[in-house]
Order: sequence, then structure tokens, then C-alpha cells
Amino acid sequence: MLILRSLAYNIVFYLALIAEMLVFTPFYFLASRKNAWWVPKFWARSSLWLQEKIAGTKSEITGTENLPEGSFILAPKHQSFWDAMAFFPYLPDALYILKRELLWIPFFGWYVMKMRMIPVHRGSRSKALKQVVKATRAEMARNPRQLIIYPEGTRRAPGDTPNYKYGIVELYTQLGVPVVPVAHVAGLYWPRRKFLRYPGIIKARFLPPIPAGLGRDEFMERLIGETEAACDQLLIEAATGPNPPPMPPTAQKRLDELGVDIRP
Repeated sequence: MLILRSLAYNIVFYLALIAEMLVFTPFYFLASRKNAWWVPKFWARSSLWLQEKIAGTKSEITGTENLPEGSFILAPKHQSFWDAMAFFPYLPDALYILKRELLWIPFFGWYVMKMRMIPVHRGSRSKALKQVVKATRAEMARNPRQLIIYPEGTRRAPGDTPNYKYGIVELYTQLGVPVVPVAHVAGLYWPRRKFLRYPGIIKARFLPPIPAGLGRDEFMERLIGETEAACDQLLIEAATGPNPPPMPPTAQKRLDELGVDIRP
């Protein structure tokens, strides 16, 4: 049953994506940028609804009261494709950093350009970071934007050893805006590089914002400490709750470190 429901959701997910792009494309490109946001937000919400109805995986996102007004950085854990679509519907005007080559993809690239996302050429890291800072600062000066950036860069399995990159520190320092950490363990239910979608409740939490103006070391210490502590709590809740999903080795190892024994 798990395989059939997962297969069904994956098929419907992509069919719905194609259908919605075809149906809503005229409105998307004729509407103002502000009104056009309705289209990708509808796609994200409908995808999560389909996941709940077909795969039996519900999304529960809390802490919206911690989202400040105006420009800020949203810093979620990155574990699967779920966290790429689950959070931006809560933001007025989300801003993503994308590989420049993605702009060359028909339809997708056109959609991205409409929303003034930031393309970056990943040749030199230092040069790319300066480019991102400059472009983001210009966007935030133009109107309030909420930059979504994954502090660890690539997807990591739930419970894996934290590997936060320096880029988030530079962006925080240069942009002078608060950072909202986001904790979740979506990778337990939507594993990376797998098509299985496990039933249950994906819990995610917007944490209290880290104010602008802190020193680099203090900021990084708070970001890692607060994010990982919340992720540990969510991991324990998922592992000890009813009908828990399978625990990957990284999650099991972290539970052992936390003194939580879930073995029969």
C-alpha cells in the first residue's frame, strides 16, 4: 500500500504541476507581480493537500507569529523537496537564490524571472556571494522581500551532524535584517532521493527571529543552537508518536545521543 500510495502521489504531483502551469500561465504573466504570487502559492498549497489526501502525510506548520514585518531572511533546514515549497506561501514576497542555468528552462525560467529571483553563476564562491549580497540588497531596498536560504546548502538527512555554511553569516551581516530559523524533520516522511512518501504529520516550526546586529560568532552560535534544539524536539516527537516513520541511520544515531531508545 505504501508503494502504491507513494507512486500515485508522485504521478499526480507532476500531472497537477503541468496542468496548473498551463491553466494559470495567462493570468500569471498578465497579472501584476504581486497578484501573480497567487499562482505558485496555490500550487504549493494544492501539492501539500494532495500529499495529505493521497499519501496520508499531513503538514503542520506553526510559529507564524514569529514572522516579522518587512524584509528578513528565512533559514530552514533542508532535507527534501517538501521544504522548498512548504514555507513561501506564508511570506508576502519570497526571494530565492537560484543557479543561473535554471532560467534557461522553458516555463520554469519564465516563472522565476517574473518574480525577480536572484540568478547566480556558481563559479567563484566569493564572487557569487558578493553578487548575491548586492542583488538581495537592491531587491530589499526596492520593496520588502523575504530571502529564503538554506544555511547548510545541500539536503541533509534528519539527525545528521550540522554543517552550516559561512554564506548565511555574510548575508546576515551585510543585509542587516533579522533571521527566522525554521526547524522540521520532513526528511523522515519525504526522504531525499527516494520516491516513498510516508504517512504521518510533518511538523515544522518558525522559530523566534534572531535580531539584526549581532556579532558573527554570536549569530552563528544562536542559529545552530536554536535550530538544532528545535529539530531534536521534533525528531523525538516523530519517533515516539503514534505510527512513526522509519528512522534513517542518522536519525537513529541522533536519538541514541539524546538518550531516546525507540527499539522494540
